[in-house]
Amino acid sequence: MRIGIDLGGTKIEAVALDQHGDTLFQKRIATPQGNYHATLNQIVSLVSEIDQTFGTRAPVGVGIPGTISPATGLVKNANSTCLIGQPLDKDLSARLQRPVRCANDANCFSLSEASDGAAAGASSVFGVILGTGVGGGLVINQQIVCGPNSISGEWGHNPLPWPSSSEAAIPPCYCGRQGCIETWLSGPALSLQYQKLSGETLRSEEIWQRVSTGDPLAQALSQQYYRRLAKSLATVINMIDPEIIVLGGGLSKVSSLYEAVPALWQQYVFSDTVVTRLVPAKFGDASGVRGAAWLWPDQH
Repeated sequence: MRIGIDLGGTKIEAVALDQHGDTLFQKRIATPQGNYHATLNQIVSLVSEIDQTFGTRAPVGVGIPGTISPATGLVKNANSTCLIGQPLDKDLSARLQRPVRCANDANCFSLSEASDGAAAGASSVFGVILGTGVGGGLVINQQIVCGPNSISGEWGHNPLPWPSSSEAAIPPCYCGRQGCIETWLSGPALSLQYQKLSGETLRSEEIWQRVSTGDPLAQALSQQYYRRLAKSLATVINMIDPEIIVLGGGLSKVSSLYEAVPALWQQYVFSDTVVTRLVPAKFGDASGVRGAAWLWPDQH
């Protein structure tokens, strides 16, 4: 058995998987807001409940909205700011009296889908999160590729490639730069584009619903979104040439992406043919917590 924890900004989810990947236990609780020690307590409580339920002490993996800095051993790049600068893995290991592995939540998502999800059996998988932000993770031969700076897969903070005249106005990004892919393809970015042109504030899922009802602005933005996503993923294909790209996050539920985007990316990929497949996640919202559990391979 292995235990996975998905530490999100609003919820903490725990799962226990058996050796076949079947779910033995699953539970969600609210994340304490802005309180690091209370967050530790909640995670310890969930793991203790699993220990007591099954009478065993399984290894624990934790997916976090950031990463552990290789230089300092402390959390960096986390949008849950109370985690920044904290030795989360060491603190949890001491409290739980067992080894704990932490990884970026997008990496956990990618590992889940590469292990027994939509990309099971593929030797190279790029996992993409299209939601409040735009993240990614790379898995080669069932192993997460973190890189020496622990930022592998962070395609969302590269600039949008091959900008058109309509993309001349470069939007600012929270990272301090301008024109990041995230500022064009995230859910809030799509909402902002619609609001600027119509004066109406809608969530990204509401905009996609209007595409099917014939809203001209929503339809125009959808075509722009397809092309921007195709251009951006083409740069990923040009660099790492993955067998499969798996989409997760709220925008991954837009079914038209899986036909429209591959039809467009051919013109941007440096190849005569493109056999990379674009697929939706098999486990949806549960991929992150499952991937955290898969941080511990069978031999452990």
